[in-house]
Amino acid sequence: MSAIQRAHAAMLLFSMLVAGSFSLGSLIANDIAPMALNAARFVIAAVLIGAVAGVQGQLRRSYFTASWRYLVMGALFSSYFVLMFYGLQTAAPVSAAAVFTLTPVLSAIFGYLLLRQIMTPRMALALAIGAAGALWVIFRADLAALRAFDIGRGEMIYFLGCVAHAIYTPVVRKLNRGEPAIAFTFGTLVAGALVLLVVGWRDIQATEWSNLSPLVWIGLFYVAIFASAMTFVLLQFATLHLPSAKVMAYTYLTPSWVIVWQMALGNPAPTGLILVGICLTVVALVLLLEDAAKPQRAKS
Repeated sequence: MSAIQRAHAAMLLFSMLVAGSFSLGSLIANDIAPMALNAARFVIAAVLIGAVAGVQGQLRRSYFTASWRYLVMGALFSSYFVLMFYGLQTAAPVSAAAVFTLTPVLSAIFGYLLLRQIMTPRMALALAIGAAGALWVIFRADLAALRAFDIGRGEMIYFLGCVAHAIYTPVVRKLNRGEPAIAFTFGTLVAGALVLLVVGWRDIQATEWSNLSPLVWIGLFYVAIFASAMTFVLLQFATLHLPSAKVMAYTYLTPSWVIVWQMALGNPAPTGLILVGICLTVVALVLLLEDAAKPQRAKS
């Protein structure tokens, strides 16, 4: 399997793991402050990734020169996660996942601005179809709500987080200086943890950690291990081998995975009209994958 094929496989797993954070996150979002939750998740994930990197001999001092790079990436990704949980306090999991599918369009924009990555006509069509499907879900298949731009507060908050995520994707490629993905991930996690410990210290102190419900702890360890540590490595690896827009194209699968998660947790499936939007996002993914064999970059 080539590096590009492994990158695609990594993003397929990424989309499934991320989807779980929407379903579980919505169950605990109102039981713990987002700053406190994400500070804990970053610390746990950093310890896990650091241990693995240490065993593999991937914690060389040379990998952590120009430490400001990690602060930039850590601040961007921690902002995404905090805003996600603030959004999930009021947004439905499937709707929030649909907002997440807008990140490929945003990534394409920032990929061009930061890396001069350009889109083929097929990629532009796919992103347009995916965005249309996402908006259909976000506005609950209600044309009147779309015309009035009646979007929920949670979705708006989470959209700001998705902007941070979209910037982060090309920034990883721009700031990487040949460091292996696991070392780069560890530096990002440590920096993100430091940012959240400083900014969210008041929320961390106010949290009654000993009184948190088992569900909160389950959700915390899921987002720390599977939706943070594992997805960080998967995303870092993929962004080093695929253009930003194609990396984030896999977010189009997230609403579909969320539906699977929701049904597994005993919730009903979305209505037929909502599923139309989900199908459009899957069509967008297929178009992007067919186009993936011919990555193009603008001349510098």
